[in-house]
Amino acid sequence: MKLFRYRKDNTTKPGIIIDEKMYDASSIVKDYNEEFFSNNELQKLTALIQYTSQLKQLNDDVIFDSCVARPSKIVCIGLNYSDHAKEVVSTPPTEPVIFLKSTTALSGPNDDIIIPKHSKKTDWEVELAIVIGSKASYVSEDEAMNYIAGFCLHNDVSEREFQMERGGTWDKGKGCDTFAPIGPWLVTKDEIQNADALKLWLKVNGEMMQDGNTGNLIFKIPFLISYVSQFMTLLPGDIISTGTPAGVGLGKNPPIYLKAGDIIDLGIDGLGTATQHVRAYENN
Repeated sequence: MKLFRYRKDNTTKPGIIIDEKMYDASSIVKDYNEEFFSNNELQKLTALIQYTSQLKQLNDDVIFDSCVARPSKIVCIGLNYSDHAKEVVSTPPTEPVIFLKSTTALSGPNDDIIIPKHSKKTDWEVELAIVIGSKASYVSEDEAMNYIAGFCLHNDVSEREFQMERGGTWDKGKGCDTFAPIGPWLVTKDEIQNADALKLWLKVNGEMMQDGNTGNLIFKIPFLISYVSQFMTLLPGDIISTGTPAGVGLGKNPPIYLKAGDIIDLGIDGLGTATQHVRAYENN
């Protein structure tokens, strides 16, 4: 099952894809948020989708919002592909590197990416994101997959100067507005046969920059969920972004960074594609 959120008349509504057709799901659920996942509404929705005659079919020109409403947190895993660690001259970690991305960075999959004020080194990172389906605290690795609602596409946009040259933690370069475009869809766990064998890619202005596979994750998905849950409680609707493969701008020689007018295309097998236009920050 594929779930999405779309914008209409200054509001965001839930939608669902059935037999490759898009439907408005607002008559069944309010939103894809913590309440939705907490109250087992995903299972209820599954039972109701056979009644498509009761749902309004949507045109193909819908404007996607993030496929999950603002979660309590976006947890990201750094340096989780050995080729990426190598390209940024870093030793692969012995334990997962964790940082948080601001929830105000959340945006739709095809929304513009805004280069922050004073930014010189805005970069791209295609990633597989996990959406948590139920409250998880001190979860065992064997049980971890039971806590997944689904998967989605994420561009972990990063400002490298803010991240690495301004002191403190990585969060400074990760949480800028528009730096977490998510979607187009949340694809439920049952539709992804093997999350450890998904091709993920990213292009800038038509040039392939990242061409990787989740089979090369250093720390696999069950371990990541278990590991993160030892340090913080994961709530329904929370997102864990699993890391990026080689090919980021920072890793080029010389480095390449995004500029106004650039166009980013990215995708993951089974999780759809997204296109993001880059523009400069403008004072309101």
